Amino acid sequence: MSNVLGIIKSNIIVILTAMLPVVELRGAIPVGIALGIPPIEATILSIIGSTLPVPFILFFIKYIFKWLSKFEKTNKLIEKITSKAMKKSDSIAKYEFWGLLLFVGIPLPGTGAWTGSLIASLLGMKNKVAIPAIFLGNVLAGTIVYLLSYTTINIFNFF
Repeated sequence: MSNVLGIIKSNIIVILTAMLPVVELRGAIPVGIALGIPPIEATILSIIGSTLPVPFILFFIKYIFKWLSKFEKTNKLIEKITSKAMKKSDSIAKYEFWGLLLFVGIPLPGTGAWTGSLIASLLGMKNKVAIPAIFLGNVLAGTIVYLLSYTTINIFNFF
């Protein structure tokens, strides 16, 4: 029974890690593997965790930012976040679905589901375009991180 609880705890840790901005699935997959979760399972859990915040960001971020902008201390932070996100929005604005999918799917710093969702919301992208693009981008990013993690593990196991 304690083994089952340990597995559930590890799975929850991976999902919660993937839900974090900046870390997302890029960090959650290696965390899952380090916790002893098989790499493919860690990838699937990470994709789920990274995708969970997307609808909330798409539906509520404009309202949250509008409310936070009313306060002097948070207004500058909101302006900075918005400005930084919009600097990365050219390809998304131009190519919409494919631009967003690739933006989320290429696991580089400053890209991912959180930033992609923010940009999609700020650009007024339709949710029926944004949600599938972000999900498929997460699958692509998860696959890339999985392959990098799996390859790295096998290289270290070789030596």
